[in-house]
Amino acid sequence: MKISSLYDNYIKNNLFMKMILLFVVITTVTIVTFSYFMFDFMSQSIVRNELENQKKAMDRINSYMTRKYESVQTMMLDVYRNEPLSLQLSYFLQNPFDEYMKYMLDQNIAEANIDMPKGLDYFENKLENDPDIENLLLYSSDKQFLYVYKQQQVTRLISANASRSFIPDAMALENNLVSVPSIWVRNAINQQDPKLYAIRVPINDKNTLKNIGQLLVYYNSSRIEQELASYGEQLKGYILVLGPEGEVLFDSSNNYYGALYPYTDQIETLHGTAMLEKESYVTTLTQNQAGYLIVGIAPKDEVAAAYRGLKQTIMLISAICIIVVLLVPTLVVVNFAKRTNKIIRFMRKVETGDLSARIQDEKEDELGQISRSFNDMLDELTRHIDRVYKAEIKQKHTELAALQARVNPHFLYNTLEVIRMRAVSQGAKDVGEMIYSLSVLFKSFVQPKGVNTLKDELETSRLYLELFRIRYKDKLSYAIESDEQLSDKMIMKMALQPIIENYVVHGLEPRRADNRITISVLQEEGRIRVQVADNGTGIDEEKLESIRQSLDSPEESGESFGLRSVHERLKLLYGSGYGLEIESEKGIGTIVTIAVPDSGEAEGV
Repeated sequence: MKISSLYDNYIKNNLFMKMILLFVVITTVTIVTFSYFMFDFMSQSIVRNELENQKKAMDRINSYMTRKYESVQTMMLDVYRNEPLSLQLSYFLQNPFDEYMKYMLDQNIAEANIDMPKGLDYFENKLENDPDIENLLLYSSDKQFLYVYKQQQVTRLISANASRSFIPDAMALENNLVSVPSIWVRNAINQQDPKLYAIRVPINDKNTLKNIGQLLVYYNSSRIEQELASYGEQLKGYILVLGPEGEVLFDSSNNYYGALYPYTDQIETLHGTAMLEKESYVTTLTQNQAGYLIVGIAPKDEVAAAYRGLKQTIMLISAICIIVVLLVPTLVVVNFAKRTNKIIRFMRKVETGDLSARIQDEKEDELGQISRSFNDMLDELTRHIDRVYKAEIKQKHTELAALQARVNPHFLYNTLEVIRMRAVSQGAKDVGEMIYSLSVLFKSFVQPKGVNTLKDELETSRLYLELFRIRYKDKLSYAIESDEQLSDKMIMKMALQPIIENYVVHGLEPRRADNRITISVLQEEGRIRVQVADNGTGIDEEKLESIRQSLDSPEESGESFGLRSVHERLKLLYGSGYGLEIESEKGIGTIVTIAVPDSGEAEGV
């Protein structure tokens, strides 16, 4: 079925369907729009929370590494503050190890300062007190050796002569305070763990301020992961600590240790997004003093997973809201539509004439009030019909009876006058025949019914014409033309007699021997038309117009009373669309036509 057909059949003329569709569209658009903005707001809030969690984790890492950096700086400051320890360290880094040992024997440091660790023991104690330290190294720039401390292992002295190693060159070029351990140093001390970062502090002679070596502290990067343990799986993505050249000092994902981070160029210094392995949110935190960069990377798809459930929940809630919000009003509107259609059906019943129809609706809303008002209107209409319409019908019957009562005496008077004149003029033997015809007429007139069959009415007219034919000694002839199939059709009683009488009184010429009247019955267009045509004197045009106007005159006496009585009775019995028509021409004759319905019944009878 085409959309236009669906619209014409179910929507075009259906107010309630239009209301429901409009409500559906507005409600759905509103809920979907609200759900979209709510989801957008909540998802952005979740993203901000996830990034905030990551930022807090980055702050925690930064705090941890800053403590370690400051711890190493403090380590050297304590050395500089202690004069004997500073001298011992300077002597150690500027002389061969054997001479340093002799120097320590000659100094008798134990008596000078009992609380302060002696010589190299100071650094060993620092190693033991901080389990996060993997290695502690003292490098001598002059003598090119490494003195290596390692957890739970004996210290070692390793030669780093430039002729046999690149360590002196690497140390000379090293200028970053925090970086990954040099590969040459790693190989020299046999330290291959990739999860290490180094904090470097230059060592200067306290007296000459000459750089005499370096303190290198290697920290285990795995210890940083312990700082993130409290976040568990809540932390999205991964966190990196990068050196100045992009070297990876720490990687929570364990994917980039031992190499430069490949996406260093894509990382911006401010919070934003970048295309790394995936489209990701990037947060950076710079430690300016130590020179390292902390980077938080949260792939968008991982963050989106955090609010994927939220999306499904909002969609489910929105769908439920749409169903509930649409279902309840739709049921209410459908109920109103049923009640409205019920009212319309009862109104159509009343249109067809069923005034007994009543709407049963006990509710107090507007439709209930309309239903009760409709019922009250029908009750009042019924009472009005009983009071007015039936009274009008009775009035019509009364008027009809009065007209018929006036016609009958008038007819009887004229008839008796004819018989009297006939009897006076001569004692003709045809008086018996006239009296017979008159008796038959009397019998027809006194019947109480208001209508005749066409056959009976034509027979009455024939008897009446027969009286006048005898009266005028065959100077009058008549003819009655009617189809036998129309004999049982109903017609108003005494419809033709006043017309015949009007001809005899006004149109018949006694001196003529060819006076003639013809009654013809025709059936056409749902009507029975009866024409009474004569060849009498006719009526001039001015007189004819006066007679036509007098037919609708309320006067009940005077000229043309017989014709007016027929005209009024036709209207009373059959309605205003029926009546009497007169056509005449002076010296030629007159045609009087009456019409009655072809239904076989008269209204109100």
